[in-house]
Amino acid sequence: MPLNRRKFLKKSAVTGAGVAVAGAAAAPAAQAAPAGRPAKPAKRYAFTVLGTTDLHGNVFNWDYFTDGEFDDKAHNDVGLAKISTLVNQVRAEKGRRNTLLIDAGDTIQGTQLSYYYAKVDPITAKGGPVHPMAQAMNAIGYDAAALGNHEFNYGIPVLRKFQEQCRFPLLGANALDAVTLRPAFPPYSMHCLRTPHGRDVKVAVLGLTNPGIAIWDKANVQGKMTFPGLEEQAAKWVPKLRSMGADVVIVSAHSGSSGTSSYGDQLPYVENAAALVAEQVPGIDAILVGHAHSEIPEYFVTNKETGERVVLSEPLKWGQRLTLFDFELVWEKGRWAVEKVGARVLNSNAVEEDPRIVKLLGDEHEKVVAYVNQVVGTNAVEMRSAEAPYKDVPIIDLINHIQADTVREALAGTEYAALPVLSQAAAFSRTAVIPAGEVTIRDVAGLYVFENTLEARLMTGAQMKAYLEFSANYYVQTAPDAVVDPAALTNANGTPDYNYDVVGGLTYEIDIAKAAGSRVSNVRFEGAPLADDRQFVFAVNNYRANGGGNFPHVASAKVLWANSDEIRNTMIAWVKAKGSIDPAEFASVDWKLTRNGTPVF
Repeated sequence: MPLNRRKFLKKSAVTGAGVAVAGAAAAPAAQAAPAGRPAKPAKRYAFTVLGTTDLHGNVFNWDYFTDGEFDDKAHNDVGLAKISTLVNQVRAEKGRRNTLLIDAGDTIQGTQLSYYYAKVDPITAKGGPVHPMAQAMNAIGYDAAALGNHEFNYGIPVLRKFQEQCRFPLLGANALDAVTLRPAFPPYSMHCLRTPHGRDVKVAVLGLTNPGIAIWDKANVQGKMTFPGLEEQAAKWVPKLRSMGADVVIVSAHSGSSGTSSYGDQLPYVENAAALVAEQVPGIDAILVGHAHSEIPEYFVTNKETGERVVLSEPLKWGQRLTLFDFELVWEKGRWAVEKVGARVLNSNAVEEDPRIVKLLGDEHEKVVAYVNQVVGTNAVEMRSAEAPYKDVPIIDLINHIQADTVREALAGTEYAALPVLSQAAAFSRTAVIPAGEVTIRDVAGLYVFENTLEARLMTGAQMKAYLEFSANYYVQTAPDAVVDPAALTNANGTPDYNYDVVGGLTYEIDIAKAAGSRVSNVRFEGAPLADDRQFVFAVNNYRANGGGNFPHVASAKVLWANSDEIRNTMIAWVKAKGSIDPAEFASVDWKLTRNGTPVF
């Protein structure tokens, strides 16, 4: 879809946030006064900015993959219906017009609810529905939201339609038109809060998104949009916002605070740059952090140039937490100045769902529940993913089997048809189950929870060995005589489960007693030691193929084929076509963990 900058910029470059005559109130402080006259109390005003991030399509406290109420070990709750109740409580306490509500991105992808309205009953269809996330966020009264990288997963047309349906701006100062290099979305929004003291407080919200979009959604954005670094664009826009009269500048950044990148040196920009923005760019008062799926109630970063402290907060994903930035301002030297600001988070499991949101989207919810419970086939033996991070289990073999079959079929009749096909898969969920008996859409979809698509890349034996070695960094080094605790064995150095790949089509061992970088041994193909110069077709998801996780070689490998359909749809179609699943046809133990040659399990 061509980008019409005029159409989408005029909509929300400046957004008003309502007016009020409330919110003043801290203990008055004396101001200097002429001799003989009583000192005048200082003019003060307080307001609160509420924030969410990484909602990922969660409206209800419901898990569509288990077809039941969401729950985890910490008994967190999820969803905008819960967030709405918290927002209502804060607004009642502070005064509706002394609050702003913003989001830091990743809104329209992540649940079967959001998938359904992107693919099954798409919002882009003529006369199509309004996206449930737009309906809920409009009803709750969001004032602005930053773009997340997952906003681009379904393509720019879906994102533009969602933008059109929102009654608040989607901000992305570093989402630029690839041709004009001008903002493809509003960079900021400006909000006026009325005080009892005459002059309004002008609050600017600057939206920044993740440069990794250029890698992770290359197929959707290449040649259409470009995504420069957060620090660079913040340094450009913050002074402009101050010159426009902003008393307070808040950044909503879909970027974690660690200063790290999952894509290594493939981009010159940092993926998790929120703290760097605070440190390097003067004039920012607070940053709502997103993307990392972490919980950071309050974190201060000192700006190197000014010495001023900037407060950062990241509420936990999926609507599990709501951040509150509490601002206290004082009138001095003819302007409002931030005297104090702090942050905290509220837990959504402490409240009930807002019945207004439940009623608003009850029909959409029921449609999706019916959809995911459609039976698509049968399964001979139950398969579970609980042990997949440390054992070769059939449920992961199923993914690799389907992906390899799909790629072989796609390359039939081409010059690469005779090459053997290897495949990678990760345990995205430790709770996935394919039951014995009837298999539904949600059973299959619950095994592959991301909207990844499938590609085929040309790789060598040497490259595959390096790939396996990198993947093995996932394990914590464990001495030969130490007790092995599966709960403490994985996720070394914070590596998430989705960045540990199992490769189907090879056999190999991973020695967890050895240091990272020298763990993989006895790599074989069809029983023989793997030759470095042997060529393979590698079935790999687009996230990994485009550099996600920074695995070696694959991002620069030759592309032989790419599919636009999600892998989980490919899996659902495969099960439908086969009619049945039998692990005996594809499951085998091809890799294992060892210590000095002795199997761990």
